[in-house]
Amino acid sequence: MNVDSWRALFRIGMVCMALGAAGTSTTAITADTPAVVATSTAQQLAAAIDTQIGQPRFASSSWGIAVTSLDTGRTLYAHNADRLLQTASTAKLYTAALVLDTLGTDYRIPTQLLITRRIQYGRLDGPLILRGMGDPTLGTPGTNSDWADQLATQLASNGIQEVRGDLIADDSYFSGPTIGSGWEASDLQDWFAVPASALSVQENVVNLTVAPSSHPGGLASLIFDPPGAIPHVVNNMVTGASNTRNDINLYRAPGNATLYAFGNVAARAEPRNFKLAVADPAWLAGTALHNALARRGIRIDGQLRVMHWPEQSDIALDKATVVAQVLSPPVMEVLTRGLKRSQNLYLQNLLQIAGVKAQTNAEQAGDPANGFLSTESWAIRALRQLLDRIGMPPDASQIQEGTGLSRQDLATPNAMVDLLTYLVRQPYGAQLRDALPTAGVDGTLEWRMRDSPAVANVHAKTGSMTYVRCIVGYVTTASGERLAFAIMLNNVVQEAGEASPSRNLDAIVELLAAFDGHS
Repeated sequence: MNVDSWRALFRIGMVCMALGAAGTSTTAITADTPAVVATSTAQQLAAAIDTQIGQPRFASSSWGIAVTSLDTGRTLYAHNADRLLQTASTAKLYTAALVLDTLGTDYRIPTQLLITRRIQYGRLDGPLILRGMGDPTLGTPGTNSDWADQLATQLASNGIQEVRGDLIADDSYFSGPTIGSGWEASDLQDWFAVPASALSVQENVVNLTVAPSSHPGGLASLIFDPPGAIPHVVNNMVTGASNTRNDINLYRAPGNATLYAFGNVAARAEPRNFKLAVADPAWLAGTALHNALARRGIRIDGQLRVMHWPEQSDIALDKATVVAQVLSPPVMEVLTRGLKRSQNLYLQNLLQIAGVKAQTNAEQAGDPANGFLSTESWAIRALRQLLDRIGMPPDASQIQEGTGLSRQDLATPNAMVDLLTYLVRQPYGAQLRDALPTAGVDGTLEWRMRDSPAVANVHAKTGSMTYVRCIVGYVTTASGERLAFAIMLNNVVQEAGEASPSRNLDAIVELLAAFDGHS
């Protein structure tokens, strides 16, 4: 691999940030985005949508669109509606359906401290186990940001002053790899593809600030927040002359905990900030708890160690005693945060929590798996069963993981609309609709479709990755008819100077919002 290829790999995070910015552009009327006009008949609406998708820039792309009335059940518009297309993050709607069907809206995810020995005279003669059960919000602002101190305080109130054993950070509640099926290796260093660990903390993201040294030739400064989040760092990044171009390269091989920093940063350059994936979230959580215990005067005589799948433990966790616990917000709140921000960790962890429940249910019902299944695979099996109950044929959707990061996730526009129709009719339907980003108001749609009939009207999940743009959700027309829609664009290449393809998707949604006719 040549130097330019390596640099392209190392700068993948910058490319993804650029894609994120493209995904939040407001809809503008340009040569690439024909004017949005109000229509009053289905034929006029179809012609206006055809104008959007029929532009020369999309000649080699693949569009798939389905629009259905939730009031009448009639199809208002369809274009390649039965074609399988990559979903990007709109696949999160499948995860939402499974999670709500399996866990309900009110379940709260515990994180526990366990012991397997009796406490005598303030002393625990055995290990103290920090057991993660998948809470993706642990340590985030407004949600148990002081989780470690809470656990330490509860432990002290149970009379424990000394632990004569190891502190074990255990994330083996999930069985299987910490990356979703089909995730790409080049993504795994970045903040949007962090490990999906049963013991996650601070969204498994570390903030890195790169700053030049005080004189040319010195090593650049690397400041991590939280400190120690990446314990193995090889820093070969030097400070160049003030007139040199920054060449900042950060690389951590998949499955390796060592971060390599090399290249150069110009003297007197402004510090640069990066968000990276934490290599071992369980170790970071264990370190935070160890420090909190020390602040409470609780002594740990042993070592901090982690327990990952597939490591076999000789500790009978089913017979352990819970001595401290913190709970996540209710699942619907966690799901809302994940859908609004399109937060991959939240959805992949929730998928796997549903997978644990599905495995337990199957084994209790005498329906065990034929051989080993990962927690993710249990969840996907349960999802297929749910889709069968809905009446969705297997060839209409192929979802492999919980986030849409995988290019193996495929669905037809009709399948997406069928899923939306099912969801809105459930007892939690209104909550789920409000959990989606709202046009011009919040989430990934905050800066899109402003100054249009879609504002505060459209509730939709966006999906964006290289060559893929999708938007799937709900809209009420100008005549008051409720619609479910799926607009999926694959194999799209944005040339330099062209408007983002997301603007064309938004223009179609605005046409639906402005429609003054009936299905």
